[in-house]
Amino acid sequence: MQLDAIALVGPTASGKTAAALVLAQHMPIEIISMDSALVYRGMDIGTAKPSADELAQVPHHLIDIRDPLQAYSAAEFERDARGLIQAIHARGKLPVLVGGTMLYFKALQQGLDDLPRAQPELRAEIQAQADQLGWPALHAQLAQVDAITAARLAPHDAQRISRALEVWRISGKSLSQWFEEAAKQRGTAAQMLHIPVVSLEPQQRAWLHERIALRFDAMLAQGFLQEMHHLRDRSDLTPDLPSMRCVGYRQAWEILDEAHATQRPVEQLLPKLRELGVAATRQLAKRQLTWLRSMPERHIVACDAAQGSQHVLKQVQTLIAAFL
Repeated sequence: MQLDAIALVGPTASGKTAAALVLAQHMPIEIISMDSALVYRGMDIGTAKPSADELAQVPHHLIDIRDPLQAYSAAEFERDARGLIQAIHARGKLPVLVGGTMLYFKALQQGLDDLPRAQPELRAEIQAQADQLGWPALHAQLAQVDAITAARLAPHDAQRISRALEVWRISGKSLSQWFEEAAKQRGTAAQMLHIPVVSLEPQQRAWLHERIALRFDAMLAQGFLQEMHHLRDRSDLTPDLPSMRCVGYRQAWEILDEAHATQRPVEQLLPKLRELGVAATRQLAKRQLTWLRSMPERHIVACDAAQGSQHVLKQVQTLIAAFL
């Protein structure tokens, strides 16, 4: 039985990048990013993208592969990741999937190829309803027909709420039911790809909350708002694009809109941006942890323990040894 890859997952700000770099210092690996925000070029600060020095330490894949005007789907990730896993093994290295976009991991393990194709007319109809009622109301509608999917989505996650409702209205089957049936048809994850999951999770939620706040402060100090200005200055990006709905970017767009509408200096709104950005990031982390808890096969490493990255290394070494 071959070890196809290792997945290093966890909520945002749990230290996945640092742990992956420790792995690279001790074994021949290549990193496959499993983060839906890191695919976008020009979105470096607000996504906490690995620095140029970090990227140079070990080969990284699926970073900076799309313009913010373009979309990148879970099905595309599945296709790309499968190809990369084969290519990395051919180079005699171990693929390590690193990130917190768990829908990508689900796509890789279970596949999404059979989902109904998007219907622009229906999508426009859903958008019109959202404009009238608000996305929380549509989130409530989704909860009535697909409680499992609704539970892992935020009430303002327009893109994913829209897609889940679209799938339901096209097929009469919930998105979670599609996933379940796909898993049965294609076999279990263990039968398809052997990818043990190492999950960085905090013992104390307050530790993660502090990390989130400190990281958002660091982003602001590094010029996150300037990055946002550059993106808006392009004039072809809109707040409805998947790239601009990424956590942090959506809140920054709203603040810049407010500054323009009220003619207030944006500096006066920085405390509000910080509050909104930190709150949204905490909600993202909460959803990620909820998803992770649905994976009982994962190997948990306490990210708030002393020398957490070293514990990740030992866990990965143990997993590799089990496949030898």
